[in-house]
Amino acid sequence: MRRRLRILACLATCLATSAGAGELKPLPAFDRVLALPTPRAVADLPMTDHTGVRRQLRDFAGQPVLVFFGFTHCPDVCPMTIQKLALLKSSRAKELDGVRVVMVSVDGERDTPAAMKEFLARFSPDFVGLTAPAAQVRELAAGFAAQFFKDPPRDGAYGVQHSTRVYALDKQGRLRAEMYDASGDATVGVVRALMAE
Repeated sequence: MRRRLRILACLATCLATSAGAGELKPLPAFDRVLALPTPRAVADLPMTDHTGVRRQLRDFAGQPVLVFFGFTHCPDVCPMTIQKLALLKSSRAKELDGVRVVMVSVDGERDTPAAMKEFLARFSPDFVGLTAPAAQVRELAAGFAAQFFKDPPRDGAYGVQHSTRVYALDKQGRLRAEMYDASGDATVGVVRALMAE
């Protein structure tokens, strides 16, 4: 009977250890960063990148990805956010080596691959732009809780209201953190934690 109890206790310990092995540690806490308690899968829809190639988010699996929803005609938030990420990537190149920055357009009507390429070239040759019809982007954005809507046109021009957050995906393409104008140190901290997994 004792032997059977020891075997059962050993089995329970082994099962508990193996179950815990696959669990992820929570991301460290950083100012202006919301770390998700549980990784969230996001839709993986075909889009067109800034070079005209069909791409999906899963194409970047194996490395952390920073995702931003924006548009090339944006007068302020988008250029500032992309510029901030470009400066961070160049100034902290070793720490951010291998990290992809992806901008998903919320203005598929105007943001052709060529427009995305021209816009991103001003900031970094390594950044990826993805574009698709609004309905498709809306489905992708829903997984990030990234809302956007088109303003009523005025004199033929219009703006698009959109989320200003930068989203961090882990190596498996799961949403792990939302960054609200986070500092460079906080962004690097999130990326380093994801790289270490």
